[in-house]
Amino acid sequence: MTLGVGLATAARCGPELASPDGIEAQTCVLTQGRETWARTYYRNATGDALTSVLTLLAPGGRTVRMHCAVGADDEPGVCETPRERTVGDVSEYSAIAEFAKSAEGADGPLLLRSGSNSPTRKVR
Repeated sequence: MTLGVGLATAARCGPELASPDGIEAQTCVLTQGRETWARTYYRNATGDALTSVLTLLAPGGRTVRMHCAVGADDEPGVCETPRERTVGDVSEYSAIAEFAKSAEGADGPLLLRSGSNSPTRKVR
C-alpha cells in the first residue's frame, strides 16, 4: 500500500456549459504520468434519460469513444474514457462530449456539445 500524494493529475477543461433544455456539462482532458484520458462532468435536469458520447481526440487522428447512459435523476455525474498511453504532446489532445435525448434505440436531437478547449480569444 502506497501512502502519500502520488502522481499529480493535470487537467485542461473547457468552459462549464448549460443548455436551455436543462443539461449542464464541462469536459476535460486529464493527464497523469504517461496516461491521458477524457472526462465530462454533467448534471441532467431535463427530466428525461439521455445518451452521451465522450470522444478523446489524440494526435495522428486517433480517437477513443465512450458511450454513457445519463439518468434522469438530476444528480451530478461523470463519464470517462479509458486511460491510454500518452503519445506525442499532450496539448494536442482534446475531448468532446455530446448529449442527446434517447429515442427508441436511436439517438435523438442533440441537446449540448461540450469541449475541452475554450475558444481562442483574439487580442487586438
